[in-house]
Amino acid sequence: MNYQRVVTFLNREEVDFLDKLGKDALFSTGLKLSRAKVIEWLIDFVQKLHLDGKNIKSRKDFENRITKLLKKIYPHLPR
Repeated sequence: MNYQRVVTFLNREEVDFLDKLGKDALFSTGLKLSRAKVIEWLIDFVQKLHLDGKNIKSRKDFENRITKLLKKIYPHLPR
């Protein structure tokens, strides 16, 4: 697999969330998840939903689209 470096800017809460996921994994499995690995897996997951960018103009549009795609797979998910 050919990896590319991507630079992103996250706020403190977002970084803390990624770090918490990594530490939770470390304490429960003995293996720490890196921030990059979590982001990679999230992208892979969203790709499997067949998300496209049509008519997405805002964060809310993006969230609504993902929620709609997830509800197709898991109809009992709460809103």
